[in-house]
Amino acid sequence: MRAFVAVAEEGSLSAAARRLHVSQPALSQSMNALERQLGVQLLIRGSTGVQATEAGMTLLDEARAVLARHDQAVAAVARHTSVGDRVLRLGIPLELPTDLLSQPLADLAAAYPGTRVQVRHMSTAAQVAALRAGDIDVGLVRERPIGPDLDAVLVVEERLGVLLTAEHAAKIAGPDGIRLDALAGLSWVGFPRSGSPAWYDELTAILRSHGLDLGPAAPEGQELIAAVKLAAVTAGAAFALAPPNWSPPIPDPVIWSLLVGNPLVRRTWAAWPADSHRRDLGYFIAALELRGPE
Repeated sequence: MRAFVAVAEEGSLSAAARRLHVSQPALSQSMNALERQLGVQLLIRGSTGVQATEAGMTLLDEARAVLARHDQAVAAVARHTSVGDRVLRLGIPLELPTDLLSQPLADLAAAYPGTRVQVRHMSTAAQVAALRAGDIDVGLVRERPIGPDLDAVLVVEERLGVLLTAEHAAKIAGPDGIRLDALAGLSWVGFPRSGSPAWYDELTAILRSHGLDLGPAAPEGQELIAAVKLAAVTAGAAFALAPPNWSPPIPDPVIWSLLVGNPLVRRTWAAWPADSHRRDLGYFIAALELRGPE
């Protein structure tokens, strides 16, 4: 998203590459991949530079909003850190409930003022690998790790609904929401399997069991951030999944709807090394566990 914003603002791939300290071919490939993922042209390339299309301008507004929210979240977490002789390295995925970490981090700062929290945004698979390599101390993951070397506790459950255009929703919505099988014919804006294989397999099995054709898999290595979800849904006959308390602003053409029967439940576990004896880590886990599933 930062790369796309830089290109749109600079009006030039070469200028944006210098701003981002990356090579121009790599940046050009990233923009091409983003357009393929969304299925819409975002940039008009010419001999004098690049210009955002109408779809590109829509994504530019959404990208700026999501980046501002990201920076706000990082700043909010940073307020709970303090200079000390211990660091608690925390991995987090996309789309956590907005209030999941605020109180546990505040409680940890009060109980262990010498512990400084470092937050890293990582997929579930990357977090599990980092836990086993000793690169992070605790992770919030979308599937319970298998094996005796990691402990885990369920901290939240989210009943997912659906994001789609108001036009499509008007055609298929019932009094209690939208039936999952009514989404047949729409493309799913999905995430790469490599980020969370077990959750991906569980989710896609449920979607297929309701007659949904999932189409081509999402490109590996590209995470599904909020701006991409909204842009893809707005651009065509597609739907995306999101919890009811989804924090990014939803543009007018798109609505969130309940799925009848709540067939899709996304779970998040806190996971940590089973042989850890850190008291501050234990305190943080207990604060998360007290919150419990929703």
